[in-house]
Amino acid sequence: MMEDNNDHGGPGDIPESLLPYETWTEDALRQVMLRALEHAGEHGLPGGHHFYITFRTDIPGVVIPNRLRAQYPQEMTIVLQHQFWDLRVDEDDEIFSVGLSFGGVPATLVIPFGAIVAFADPYVHYALRFSPSSPAEEPEPELFDEPAPEATPPETGSDQVVSLDAFRRRTPPNK
Repeated sequence: MMEDNNDHGGPGDIPESLLPYETWTEDALRQVMLRALEHAGEHGLPGGHHFYITFRTDIPGVVIPNRLRAQYPQEMTIVLQHQFWDLRVDEDDEIFSVGLSFGGVPATLVIPFGAIVAFADPYVHYALRFSPSSPAEEPEPELFDEPAPEATPPETGSDQVVSLDAFRRRTPPNK
């Protein structure tokens, strides 16, 4: 009989891993999300598929209009369903960008992969959660005034405006 020379406590105790399995798993799941975004950017969303993407607005590199940053100082959820355009994934810069309309005003959002904390496709009950990058000790996020000149929504008859307020996570004020 072989003896177990590993020192990992009593029976049933699991030693702390010296390999970053959780980080590797999260990286792989982010790739699933990025493939879905790339597909939607190239081919549109098939059938009833639509995406909810929640991201930290206080992470460096997030580019959103000032009024949205004021309204959502920490976290925001966007819905990609009928009315979005110029959805692009840039793996080299680790960002994705998308054109959306907020209150009838078009804007292009730029979101670093590390700012994304949740991705869901409710049509198929698929959801992922991620750990965000830490905003501590980083430069302030980039701001711009709206509307962004390059953001012009497409002319289609099937566009539907979705109010994000219904999906916003409400957090109690700090005391």
